[in-house]
Amino acid sequence: MTTTKTLYLLCSAAPPVFDVARVIEDAQARGWDVCLGLTPTAAHWVSGSLDGLAALTGHPVRWQYKFPGEADVWPAADALLFAPATFNSLNSWALGLTDGFAVGVAAEAVGKEGVPVVAMPCLNSALSLHPQFDQSLAVLRGAGVTVLYGEGGFAPGPAGPDAPPHFPWRTALDAVTNGR
Repeated sequence: MTTTKTLYLLCSAAPPVFDVARVIEDAQARGWDVCLGLTPTAAHWVSGSLDGLAALTGHPVRWQYKFPGEADVWPAADALLFAPATFNSLNSWALGLTDGFAVGVAAEAVGKEGVPVVAMPCLNSALSLHPQFDQSLAVLRGAGVTVLYGEGGFAPGPAGPDAPPHFPWRTALDAVTNGR
């Protein structure tokens, strides 16, 4: 199947990142050419799978910025999905703190006209009560990011469990496929 649309899939270090190969396959079945970007901790978590993920996507998996003057190894994005997006990644993104590759790419995408940007948070209910979190979601939404949180998106569980009982990957892929 020939794909014509490029999806930047950015992932933070949260348990749903371990499903990323299946998510890439689902996105490819929808016609997306997927480029995978990770936070450094997410890259560490899936380090044993990086070569396989690169083979699956046909693109290098990135978690670090390229050097100045180096060619970009990814095609231009037609859409961006940041999922799972952790408390730290979302707050950094909203505050414009782009010292990490994944957050930097997401921050830049907000300024690119015609590129839908979708975020699916993944955090526990204790972190969701931090006052900066609501402010960060408001900033991102105000910048045009579709944030799938709460009803119709990710709903946090209690602090403590290692993995949410269900991460709505399909909802996230539906949102980028439908251009939200």
